[in-house]
Formats: sequence, C-alpha cells, structure tokens
Amino acid sequence: MRNITKLLLLIFPIVWLFSCGQSDNKKADNQKTPDSRLYYNGHIITMETEEVEYVESIVEQNGKIAFTGSLKEAEKLFTNSEKIDLNGKTLLPGFIDPHSHFGMVSNTMGQVNLNPPPVGTISSIPEIIEAIEKFKNENEIKDGDWIFGWGYDDNQLKEKRHPNKMDLDAAFPNNPVYLQHTSGHMGVANSLALKAMNVSKDTPNPEGGNIDRIPNTNEPNGLVQETAMYPFVGNMLQILSSKQEVYFEKTQNYYAEYGITTAQDGMTDRNTLQFFQKQADDGKLKIDLIALAGYSDLDKNLADSSIHFKKYSNGFKVEGTKVIADGSPQGKTAYFTKPFLTPTPGCAHDCKGLASLSQESLNTIFKTAYYHDNQLFVHCNGDASIDMLLQAHEYACKELQQPLDKDRRTIAIHSQFVRPDQLEMYKKYKIEPSFFTNHAYFWGDVHVENLGKERAFFLSPIATADKMKLKYTNHSDATVTPINPLFTVWTAVNRISRTGKVIGENERATPYQALKAITTNAAYEFFDEDLKGSLKVGKLADFVLLDKNPITLNPAELKEIKVMETIKAGKTIFKKQ
Repeated sequence: MRNITKLLLLIFPIVWLFSCGQSDNKKADNQKTPDSRLYYNGHIITMETEEVEYVESIVEQNGKIAFTGSLKEAEKLFTNSEKIDLNGKTLLPGFIDPHSHFGMVSNTMGQVNLNPPPVGTISSIPEIIEAIEKFKNENEIKDGDWIFGWGYDDNQLKEKRHPNKMDLDAAFPNNPVYLQHTSGHMGVANSLALKAMNVSKDTPNPEGGNIDRIPNTNEPNGLVQETAMYPFVGNMLQILSSKQEVYFEKTQNYYAEYGITTAQDGMTDRNTLQFFQKQADDGKLKIDLIALAGYSDLDKNLADSSIHFKKYSNGFKVEGTKVIADGSPQGKTAYFTKPFLTPTPGCAHDCKGLASLSQESLNTIFKTAYYHDNQLFVHCNGDASIDMLLQAHEYACKELQQPLDKDRRTIAIHSQFVRPDQLEMYKKYKIEPSFFTNHAYFWGDVHVENLGKERAFFLSPIATADKMKLKYTNHSDATVTPINPLFTVWTAVNRISRTGKVIGENERATPYQALKAITTNAAYEFFDEDLKGSLKVGKLADFVLLDKNPITLNPAELKEIKVMETIKAGKTIFKKQ
C-alpha cells in the first residue's frame, strides 16, 4: 500500500503537468495570430470584367489576394483570418496614378502656392505679390536668394494676363524670382532671374520655345514658354533638391491619402532616378513608384546598366521614356492643325502653337527607343503633335522593319484634342491614350473660347475611346491639377466647367469607365496587368476603401466621396481618423 501511495505521488504531478500543457496548447491555438484578413459586408468591386462585378468577400494573405467570392466559402477555407466588417463601405483595387509628377509635387512644398480657387486663393497679380512677400518673411529668405512659386493661372486672374518682370521687380528688387504657370509649360521671371539665366534682349528664341518681349522692343518681359523655360526649371530643381529627402515621405503620404498605391513621376532626370532608387533600396517606399526617364538622356539611360527598365526593384521601376512633343492648350502652346481663335503671346497670325521637337528629332527618338524595346510616353495635347507622333511611329517601324501593331504600348499622354481619325490609328497601331478630363472643369470655358465648341467638346473623349475598346487612362498631371483620382472620376463623368457648362455631353463617361481609367487600364499601360489593377487571386492586395459606392452614387456627388483607408500589399498606409 505504501508503494502504491508513493507511485501515485510520483504520477500525479506528471499528469497535472501534462494536462496543464494540453490546456495551454489549446489556449495558444485559440489565440494564434491570424494569418490572413477577410473583408466582407461591403461593396467589393473587382474591376475584373467589362460590366460591374461584386463579390461578397475578399481575403488578403501575405500581401496578396488569396480569395474572392462568397463569404461562406471564405470562412470555410480561411479559418484563421481576421474578419474585417466593411459596414457597407466600398472596396476597390488601389488607385494607379496614370500620369503625374511626383517630384514636382514634392518640390511644391518649398514654393509659394499661387493657385486660383478651388486649389488656392489667388485671383489677382497684387495677391500674387502679397503671397510671395508673406512666403519670403515666413521662411526668412535673405536678399540674393531665389524665390519660387507655382500654380498661377493667367486665365483666372482679374487682369487676364501673365504677371511680368516689371510687376515682380517693383516688389522684389533684391531676389531672383521665378513663378511656374499652372500648365507647367511656362513661367515668369523677374530681372534678376533673367540675368542669372543669361536671358537678355539679344537672346534668340530656342527651338520649340518663346521668350516673350515688351511691345516694340526686343526686351524680355519675363514670360518664358516651353523650351525657353527649361533653364529656369532646371535651376529650380537643383536648388530645391537639397530638401528632396525631407519632402519624400510627406509626398508619399499625400498620394496615399487619395487612395493611390502606385504613383508616377512623369519625367525624371538621372540624378532623381538615382535618388528614388536609393529611397526604395533603403526601404522607404510605402507605395510603388514608377518613373519615366527624360528623352534628352535616352542614349545615356539605355547604356546605363544600373537602370532596369520595366522591372520593379524594392517598389520602384523606370518604366520607359517621356517625350514632350508640344505644349499647353490653356497656355496656347499646344500644337494644332488649325489656329487658336484668340490672341496668342509671341505670335501675330495663324497661331497654331508650338511643336517642342522637329519631326526629324522625334523620328530619331522613336527609332532609338523602338530598337531597344523602350516604352515611350509622348506628351501631345494638340492634334498636330499627335500627327507627328503617328508619323514618327510609322517611320521607326519602317526603318526597323517592325510591325506597326507590335505590343509596345506607346502612350499618347493627354491626347486632349485628338481627332476621331487619330483614335482609329491608335487602335490600329496599339497606341493607348492617357486622357486629362480635369481640363473640362479647370479650363473647359477657356478651351471653348480659344478653340471653338467642336474641338473643345471632343476634349479627352473617354466615351468614344471605350466604344473602340482602347485601354485609355485618365490622370491629374499634378502639379497641373490636384492629385485626386475621385475628382478625376467626377470630371470624366460630368464634364462640368467652372461656370457650370457641360463640355461635350456625348463624351461623358460612366462611373465604371472612369474607374477603369485609374485601375485596370492604368495597370495595362504600365505592363502591370498581371500584378495589380483588379481584385483577382494572386495579385497584390492593393486596396482603397471608400465611404460611398461611386457606381450607385448620384454622379454630381462623386467628388465628395472620401477615402477611408488605403492598403498597400496588405498593410494600411493611410486611415482616415
């Protein structure tokens, strides 16, 4: 009996420990960290089909989409998911920025905001001067230092003209000042700035540019357009580059606030390409960033083994090369086959705008790029510049004995005043347009006045392009207009001008067409269609969560939709407080 008692005393602690271990294991199993996230009870729009498609649930696992379909099936397959109730909100693929200038958006953080309402508050030249004076004082800018401003719009100023060097000289005799026009295609410099950039009465107009003059003299009045502004912009970028890293994270956050999970820098110099790659390699990218290298460096970039075109490296890639073929329609430097209907700076008659490059130069760029399978993104607003693009495409294909319809995805950026026959050529040659319907709101009235209704009403024709099955996109061109994809959806669907006029009733897009332009079609234009742009198993879990459903909402209210959360590869990078 004593031996049995001893045995029981030995066994009891072992049994007790074993049972405790089992209890702890069960507790650990019940508290195991979820290995996925299951979203349900909302409007989940896949963007995968020609017509609107909803699914009951979607599961994210390891940064990718693991499931889309019924909630019951999701719960059965993913038993260890964190369940996230959308509470009736709308979940879409993360927005892809088809074309903006990430670097310029960043640089504006070191400049005076001179935008008119609703972006800013400036409506007259005295208000421009007052804003610059305030900026100089607040930032303790010393005499002799440069002052930069951005976003002024002569079309929206009370004076209905550009500020000039006389306006700026009177207020800032001791600082070089350069102000960038909202179009990004021209700017105004004061006398000290003109002197610093070696622009005088003896300076000839550069090819593809204009130095505007004081009437009856050859003296510059301060306005420099297209290629004539390049030295001023280059100088500005060099000076502001010292704060590039400071503004980088802030700029990413700004994009993320608007639901953007992939951003673009629409023309990037070689130094900035290196800067972006370093930020990516250091793990500082919250969103994907796509850069377009500048065409002036095409040969250098193609020979540079450190530049890997079309391939992401830590969230950054150089997709292709940006070419500027003409200017700005609201600035009257876009290149048309028919003249502007109103007076044009630097032009006395038959004013059709400016081609930024000769046909021969454009042909050479196309031939070089096509030979190296380098994707081209060509800025062309006016129909004459689009004719040049098509001619360069045909030339390069003929010279290289390549098919005209090879899958190169050459992108005609803006294509604002494309003609119907040119859209047919896009389709035939597999060239895709990236439209800019924000112009309907910001400058629709100006375009009617400058170009007439026929041209103005066919601005950025998404409805026609969709019928033709083109893979169009639609962009903000920030800093030209605000980086807000939902505002861009609103302009595409409503096409309402500042004064409430409809700029081309027949080209109003449906909300779904407008959403395709910043999701599936945008992914296609960047050769990313297998990676992102729609909610499909295997793609990145890039999501944007909206407070309302743009498909069912009153079209007039689309711009009021709020981004509630932005998710990049399964991780929240913005959440509305």
